[in-house]
Amino acid sequence: MRLSSRKSSRQTEIELSMTSMIDVVFLLLIFFMTTASFVKTERDLDSAIKVQSQSKRPSDLEPTVVKIARGSGGQYAFLVGAHELTTQVELTDLVTQLGNKDAGAFVQAGDGAPFHMVAAAIQACKDAGYRPVSYTPIP
Repeated sequence: MRLSSRKSSRQTEIELSMTSMIDVVFLLLIFFMTTASFVKTERDLDSAIKVQSQSKRPSDLEPTVVKIARGSGGQYAFLVGAHELTTQVELTDLVTQLGNKDAGAFVQAGDGAPFHMVAAAIQACKDAGYRPVSYTPIP
């Protein structure tokens, strides 16, 4: 018994009809041309930026910085400049007397600082009238 393998000599060629492809391209071109809105370019438009008549002088005062760190007694305390405070009431009284409330206040604390002291410092700054109060960790 002989098995022969016949190879087909006829190869089928696949042809792609380009007529429908061209029709679709023209339809898309017409669609986008009719739906596009042509407006002035941005460089032709007037800018609506308001110009200040007077320049404001930047404040000479620095923002208030409240650090929470170990004080001279070994316990955590609020440090504002050279002042070392232990209670929220003392801190609120001190930061109320300081100026430049528009520049804001920063509360800085390390990883070991008690959370209640950080929250108390932020609240004291808000009670004193500082609106932007930010917390920044000390590495």
